[in-house]
Amino acid sequence: MLNLNISKPQSTHHQILLPKYKPFILGGNASFAIFPKFISVRKHENIRVGQVRSTIKAVKTLTKKSTTTDVKAVITVQQTVGGVLTHLGLSGGLDFIVDVLGRTLLIELIAAEVDPGKSQTSRKPTIKAYAHRAGKKDNENYYKTNFKIPDDFGEVGAISVENEHHKEMFVKNIVIDGVSGHSTTFTCNSWIHSKFDNKQPRIFFVDKSYLPTETPSGLKSYRKKELEILRGNGTGEHKAFERIYDYVVYNDLGEPDKGDELKRPVLGGAEHPYPRRCRTGRPKTKKDPLSESRSLSVYVPRDEAFSEVKQMTFSAKTLYSVLHSLVPMIQTSVIDSELGFPHFTAIETLFNEGFDLPAQSATGFLGNILPRLVKAIADVENNILRFETPEIIYRDRFCWFRDEEFARQTLAGLNPCNIKLVTEWPLKSKLDPEVYGPAESVITKEIIEQEIGGLMTLEKALEQKKLFILDYHDLLLPYVNKVRELKGTTLYGSRTLFFLMPSGTLRPLAIELTRPPIDGKPQWKDVFQPCWDATGIWLWRLAKAHVLAHDSGLHQLVSHWLRTHCCVEPYIISTNRQLSAMHPIYRLLHPHLRYTMEINALAREALINADGIIEKAFSPGKYCAELCSAAYDQLWQFDLQALPADLINRGMAVEDPTAPHGLKLTIEDYPYANDGLLLWDAIKQWITDYVTYYYPEANLVKSDNELQAWWTEIQTVGHGDKKDEPWWPVLETSDDLIRILTNMVWVTSGHHAAVNFGQYDFAGYFPNRPSIARAIMPTENQNDAEKEQFLNRPEEFLLACFPSQVQATSVMAILDVLSNHSPDEEYLGEKIQPYWEEDKYISAAFKRFNGKLKEIEGIIDARNADGNLKNRSGAGVVPYQLLKPFSEPGVTGKGVPNSISI
Repeated sequence: MLNLNISKPQSTHHQILLPKYKPFILGGNASFAIFPKFISVRKHENIRVGQVRSTIKAVKTLTKKSTTTDVKAVITVQQTVGGVLTHLGLSGGLDFIVDVLGRTLLIELIAAEVDPGKSQTSRKPTIKAYAHRAGKKDNENYYKTNFKIPDDFGEVGAISVENEHHKEMFVKNIVIDGVSGHSTTFTCNSWIHSKFDNKQPRIFFVDKSYLPTETPSGLKSYRKKELEILRGNGTGEHKAFERIYDYVVYNDLGEPDKGDELKRPVLGGAEHPYPRRCRTGRPKTKKDPLSESRSLSVYVPRDEAFSEVKQMTFSAKTLYSVLHSLVPMIQTSVIDSELGFPHFTAIETLFNEGFDLPAQSATGFLGNILPRLVKAIADVENNILRFETPEIIYRDRFCWFRDEEFARQTLAGLNPCNIKLVTEWPLKSKLDPEVYGPAESVITKEIIEQEIGGLMTLEKALEQKKLFILDYHDLLLPYVNKVRELKGTTLYGSRTLFFLMPSGTLRPLAIELTRPPIDGKPQWKDVFQPCWDATGIWLWRLAKAHVLAHDSGLHQLVSHWLRTHCCVEPYIISTNRQLSAMHPIYRLLHPHLRYTMEINALAREALINADGIIEKAFSPGKYCAELCSAAYDQLWQFDLQALPADLINRGMAVEDPTAPHGLKLTIEDYPYANDGLLLWDAIKQWITDYVTYYYPEANLVKSDNELQAWWTEIQTVGHGDKKDEPWWPVLETSDDLIRILTNMVWVTSGHHAAVNFGQYDFAGYFPNRPSIARAIMPTENQNDAEKEQFLNRPEEFLLACFPSQVQATSVMAILDVLSNHSPDEEYLGEKIQPYWEEDKYISAAFKRFNGKLKEIEGIIDARNADGNLKNRSGAGVVPYQLLKPFSEPGVTGKGVPNSISI
């Protein structure tokens, strides 16, 4: 008879005989042990609440086969924003009973390796135990359990978690203390569905990263199975608790069942090339079998939804409130939706007086989450929408009127990534002249030399790289006639020329506006210049308003939405479908891909959808999405999303091994490029350190089957409409991988920050960047009444061209939210991810990255204080801070988050 000699406990023991072939053992409250023939179950144990680590006591028998070790597990569950309110009702009561019984979470330990000497598919028996609620601190709840693990169990490589509640819960991490004499962390940050929704338990892998070929033998099947779950089977409508990542075209922007005016084309495919989005599986509409029906909530894989675990000011929740509560209030508070501002003083009242919102209970809630916008007056019945004064107007009230500021913002403003060097003359369209009229520009050599004649000839200006252009001619011209059929908007193709002055600043030379043939009329085009007569200067100001409306629309649709949000979504989908959660590249990318899909779904719901804010308030109207598709088709290349390649492609830099960053800038004082290259180099060095650590040998990249599948799927599915393009980088070496990853991380961090977080500062005062132009130039049609109105009251003509009151205030409210940093914003390189902390090499590399970013902060501050850099400093000039890595909460005009979180 085997005599079990176990140290005396403080509670009663019961010995249970069980067959030895059982794959796992279930038992009483929260403590279980496995023996070859017997199990000893301790029914009660004193647990110290609030500690993750504890003293480990080995429990030994007289024979080696029965030797076990006590192991403690602590599960940290984060309370959601809804808090206890989410647990009211019948299911909440049942969950409370489950907590009382100590059976909240069923935890299963999975050995990293199979039994030695046995088949590679022969797993070790797993060990299960129920975890019970053991304490709370701040917004975190702690659940604990104890195990008795045989000493030959080895390292724990994965954990299975089953949620016994009727509601999901957000698990932050699981720490196991005592296996092999140390603690093991499993970083989760994931929603655990209820077993009543899905009986399949969740699997979490240990924080140590493994390439596919290095996967411990006991985890290979789990690694494969987990990826299969995430891919789904491509059928059915996805449920809110699911984590399935799949692709589909953008066919949910319209609502044809509500009327033909809300029907929109499918984006994605030969006719309208576009990146793919996440599949939801919603049924097709009745009137259009190609369109997907819309719903009140949009599916995103459950772990992409973070607004319930972030603070109340988290951008997704705040933006939702603006779109669904505040904007409708604005629309109902103004009787005539097309009414413009009667004078410029009326625009200024938005910042010092505000205007009344309808008395609704929702405004109290809005006041809590939008304190910058909704100002409550002493009389609680009055709710005032009053905007903060944008930084640009706070510093210089009249800067928007000046040509030098108009030019400066092309280099250091909200959309600094479109200006190009002029390399050919004359300027000429590539569009079909049979359809769009004569191709050659009417900006002539004589016009240019009239402006710069005192400095040099046109030929010298071209030779010395002094001429630059914002060229929106060919992209916009095909949409001009369509847009003009819409009410309350108009459009031109446009070209704007600038000259680089000896001071290093740009001077605007000419604006060309073009309308193609229409209604039997020939093409119309005209050139407007800065001048010294009253009529000419007001025409110049009107032309600038049109160009700024073009730039605003293309900034929002292309520089911001397309190049960041939209084109990144396929990266997110492929990363989750093809890279295991234990893959080092998954863990590198994960911080940069979080939060984006939830924001994108919200954008499809209420921003870029048919009759959404973008269509209502920007010049292209219902053709916004089509225009975005055209830009993707004509302009987007993966390789050109890299900052150095983009600068070279636009003629704004040339390669120079002797210059900083290996590039010589065409305009030396180009704040976006100067600061961006600092950030680019820091990101590249961090990624280089990381990649070379995990891929020390040249052949490892090419032989990594998960990595190759990931990159192939991005090209052939996520961006499948461009799968045959020759510019896609190959992925064969670690250098290839470094270039690809640096590109992706730059787009999600630096590029997005540069085009997003200055939106309110630069466009909050909308005359500086109007979202729409609503009136044609008075010189286009020889209409005597319009001409007389313009000559008598040119200011009224300009105000009539600007957005309406509803358009302006709706956009201003949204831009304020888009420019806002949440209190728990996660900045680039600020905090190390928990799964890197224990790796000394990666931890040291990250600390170097963090130190470099802090150094960059100081460099940018010094540049902004340098009076010689006139594009970023001077009287009333807003310093260029958009690429400063860190920021305090709020609308600050600085800070580079890890990911596209708004």
